[in-house]
Amino acid sequence: MEEQDKALERSRVQGRVKWFDPVKGFGFIIADAGGPDILLHANVLRNFGQGSVADGAEIEVFVQRTARGAQAVEIVDIRPPEGAGFMLGEDIPPEVASTIAELPIEPARVKWFDKGKGFGFANVFGRPEDVFVHIEVLRQSGFADLQPGEAVGLRIVEGKRGRMAAQVLSWEAALRKPA
Repeated sequence: MEEQDKALERSRVQGRVKWFDPVKGFGFIIADAGGPDILLHANVLRNFGQGSVADGAEIEVFVQRTARGAQAVEIVDIRPPEGAGFMLGEDIPPEVASTIAELPIEPARVKWFDKGKGFGFANVFGRPEDVFVHIEVLRQSGFADLQPGEAVGLRIVEGKRGRMAAQVLSWEAALRKPA
């Protein structure tokens, strides 16, 4: 097999996000099977429909080996970091937390999100009120940050202070899941 053909070979790899920095535009994945770190570029993440990913998130990717090392070329799936349950605090009754996965996925756009403040807001298509998005819900959903205008799918609950996101999904992932 020619050297050029070997460079084009892709393999499917499962692992965890070591770290990802949306400002730098890249991060690294550690493969479950071991080996060198795998480069995860922001463009590959955006092609999956996300602008960020939480450290420790489980990830399944197609990897291509290049002269500069292994790099992810396509994301198959991202799952929140292990142990990330839906702990929504005192705003949401415990009986609601156990049924979050049964809630419908509502299409939304991020209005703004401030990672430093730990929260932001999104607008659901066709509804006038804002939906509160807390950083812990974002992390538990497998994200590290959100950008204004980013399309997302939200599972929403009524909290003591109004509508709030109980789960955030990339819009592309939301399209693949039954509502």
